[in-house]
Amino acid sequence: MTEQLRLMAVHAHPDDESSKGAATMAKYVSEGVDVLVATCTGGERGSILNPKLQGDPYIEEHIHEVRAKEMDEARQILGVRQEWLGFVDSGLPEGDPLPPLPEGCFALQDVEAAAEPLVKLIRTFKPQVITTYDENGGYPHPDHIMTHKISMVAFEAAGDPEKYPAAGEPWQPQKLYYNQGFNRARTMALHEALLARGLDSPYGEWLERWKTFGRPERTLTTYVPCADFFEIRDKALIAHRTQIDPDGGWFRVPMDIQKEVWPTEEYELAKSLVDTSLPEDDLFAGIRNN
Repeated sequence: MTEQLRLMAVHAHPDDESSKGAATMAKYVSEGVDVLVATCTGGERGSILNPKLQGDPYIEEHIHEVRAKEMDEARQILGVRQEWLGFVDSGLPEGDPLPPLPEGCFALQDVEAAAEPLVKLIRTFKPQVITTYDENGGYPHPDHIMTHKISMVAFEAAGDPEKYPAAGEPWQPQKLYYNQGFNRARTMALHEALLARGLDSPYGEWLERWKTFGRPERTLTTYVPCADFFEIRDKALIAHRTQIDPDGGWFRVPMDIQKEVWPTEEYELAKSLVDTSLPEDDLFAGIRNN
């Protein structure tokens, strides 16, 4: 295929692009693929999760600007392009019963209307492949679920000249994937590898919660080899300083064990307009050389 390969990753908040599929994106960038991250919200209602930065009055007052700067740094580390869709973070409701979502937030938008900025971006960028979240959002944050909803509408509508006529010339992406990097098989493999080496594992509680809540297993169709880019992934994630503690559980598995035990990132092929054979090791399988 002589045409430029293009990958779009649709994410809910700044930092999601660095915790879900980041090594995959860095790998494709290294191969000359044009990669664009579409970030739905500014992360304005995200909590400051790094204990070293909690209580900082400047960060608390200017969280939107701070997270935008973090996103720009992560973007440069990964070598990708990035665009904001301009929606307002819904926050993660907590409590029993759950409080109502804030007025005007992303998750309360009309799905068809909220899909239009994404349709416009797809028609402008012209990706052959899009990655997003499954119907559960990967985890049930209202913005992640809404990201799934608008991605599904936009994938179908972008190539239809009857839909969103003001959003540009039609373009039909060929494949749509769900990020499934947080899967039980990977977690179990790393957990057992750590214990076998006499090391503590941060995954014991995760695996217990999986059992307790009966989280359904997803179908993993695509394993992208990208171990050489795990360090870039971690560097991009650490750039989101308000969200990630560099001394926290994200980074407790030694890099050599990660690369040896589980050297891929995983996806679930949700839609394909091209022929491909499963399992795949390339998001562009069936598109290259066609």
